[in-house]
Amino acid sequence: MRNETRGTVELTLAMVLSGTLGIFVVESGASPFNVVFFRCLFGAAALGAYSLARGYFTGHGLTPRKFGLAALGGVFIVFNWVLLFEAYEATSISFATVVYHTQPFFLVVFGAVLFRERITAAKFGWLAVAFAGLVLVSGIRPGDTASLKGLGLALGAAVLYALSTIVTKRITGVRPHLIALVQVLVGIPLLLPFADFGAASELGAGWGWLAGLGIVHTGLMYVLMYAAYAKLPTAKIAVLAFTYPAVAMGADWAAYGHHIGLVQALGVPLIVLASLKVTLAARTPVAAPAPRTDGHAPEAASPVATRVG
Repeated sequence: MRNETRGTVELTLAMVLSGTLGIFVVESGASPFNVVFFRCLFGAAALGAYSLARGYFTGHGLTPRKFGLAALGGVFIVFNWVLLFEAYEATSISFATVVYHTQPFFLVVFGAVLFRERITAAKFGWLAVAFAGLVLVSGIRPGDTASLKGLGLALGAAVLYALSTIVTKRITGVRPHLIALVQVLVGIPLLLPFADFGAASELGAGWGWLAGLGIVHTGLMYVLMYAAYAKLPTAKIAVLAFTYPAVAMGADWAAYGHHIGLVQALGVPLIVLASLKVTLAARTPVAAPAPRTDGHAPEAASPVATRVG
């Protein structure tokens, strides 16, 4: 199998797995804080075991400053997950996932505000297109408090994800697997005060779904993504990234009968197209929860343009 073909298969599998994440969250029966706490716990075990087996702890490149940046990114990431999973409860997986994919536009805004990066006329135009799509997708009617709450939660998750990206993309010389490991490790003590172990003890079969979130959606999925990034050009990564919302919407319909209305559906391609254009035009890549870093790791050598939950 050719290198690029293998990378295409790996990233497609990773995005398909990401698209099923919402099902695992809902089926676990746990509260958003419990879901994220145990995702971090199982995810840390999976990423730690993989990194140890591959020898990534030798010459890891982590300095106190880099560790601090990774930890700060982890704070944003874990609360991003909490808000996203709460958005699932308030509305639906489909709705929350589409709104969540406004992340690239927050990166553009933060770049302008924090680093005085110029927003070109083209980017401004695509921001307007995305906003129009968001208005259509929201489909919020007067008195529809559930949709309004879900919209706010999903947008909040997108903001936190963008902040994590800004912080962690400043880390160089460290394998992305280790950055991801630091981030989920930070989530364990951070969410410990919010975890309800009494409720968790009654989950029964829900434990299998929680373990899957950590081992499959935080361990295996990231390993597949990082392996694929080194083999694929940015354009293909950006396009394949939209397998995630497509699968999420299909899974939500198949499992729960949830689907967005006709008017809302008109907004989806606007957000997807605008997001793709902004991502491909960006001078710096939009990263996954533990973004690509310019280190010595071969798996981390390619630009990343993927956003996952």
